[in-house]
Amino acid sequence: MDLSDTPEEADFRARLREWLAAVLPGLPPPPSPDDWPGRRAYDLGWQRRLHDAGYADVHWDAPPSVRLIFLEETEKAGAPYVGANFVGLLHAGPTIAAEGTAAQRERWLPPILRGEEVWCQGFSEPEAGSDLAALRTRARRDGDAYVVTGSKIWTSHAEVADWCELLVRTDPGAPKHRGITWLALPMDAPGITVRPLRTPAGSAEFAEVFLDEVRVPVANRVGEENDGWRVTMVTLSFERGTAFAGEVVACRRVLGELAVEARKNGRWDEPGLRRRLGRLHAEFRALWRLTQWNVSAAEASGGVPGAGGSVFKLRYSHARQELYDAAAEVLGPDCLDLDRPWTLDRLSSLAYTIAAGTSQIQHNIIAERILGLPKGR
Repeated sequence: MDLSDTPEEADFRARLREWLAAVLPGLPPPPSPDDWPGRRAYDLGWQRRLHDAGYADVHWDAPPSVRLIFLEETEKAGAPYVGANFVGLLHAGPTIAAEGTAAQRERWLPPILRGEEVWCQGFSEPEAGSDLAALRTRARRDGDAYVVTGSKIWTSHAEVADWCELLVRTDPGAPKHRGITWLALPMDAPGITVRPLRTPAGSAEFAEVFLDEVRVPVANRVGEENDGWRVTMVTLSFERGTAFAGEVVACRRVLGELAVEARKNGRWDEPGLRRRLGRLHAEFRALWRLTQWNVSAAEASGGVPGAGGSVFKLRYSHARQELYDAAAEVLGPDCLDLDRPWTLDRLSSLAYTIAAGTSQIQHNIIAERILGLPKGR
């Protein structure tokens, strides 16, 4: 498989680099991590710049290879991360683009691309995390609306979101994977309570969401009633397939910074540390090539990533943890100083083997869908 740029891709890369070099020096500094309204405004402002420059639609309308170039170059240039736009741009938006009706695509995709609306993810529940299909949030049909009651946890960016990609159980009598429906929930609907959750790193990008007889129009259903598990697999394929691509580039940059720091503080003289950093260098190069392969495979099959995304997600989540363990080794006792670079990143890296599907779930997907092994009992 040829992973080099085509002439068209090379031209796109060159134009993007030129635009980033011109616009990034004039950006205002980002707000405090605790200022979520400020972060929302900052992230939406960056998305609007992308839109006005003609780069907003790369997440859906461009070929996957061009999307990957965009993620690679913006991360290398130090451009703002998608931040509060993460769910809309990389999860909900691509799902609606792939599975939504023409009216749904017209209603929801342009505001995401223009930096006007933020989405959050309402999938996990207190007793339905890894076993997502065990969710119990109920939605009963009442005329042209669903009436939803239940709760969600680890809901990304719920406190500043306009919409939520919500999984509900519409047929409690059906087998658990067959009675689920995917809804777009307006976060200003009556009956919604949001309670922010603070992580060990001190951030509060997650929240609990409580739903008490919340009415959601049937027109907000993406896919057919009780077909939500299949639609969810589309969402998760994007989450595991390309959503972390920019982070691989970021990890490669951090690895270089660790080598510089180790040379400064004398830890570079430790052969074990040098071997560890060298192995991680090879690991992240391989992960980048795997990302390119997954994107090429998705492009050949209609744009939706396949089970190869689970291979990537499984290895990447562990490699990220190993990277920041190496950072602690480079820093020595300073790794306990929360004001030092990489300390908070090390704390947040612990969640990566859980977020977007636990490592155990990824092992099962790989075993069943790639290796053809029987399902566990």
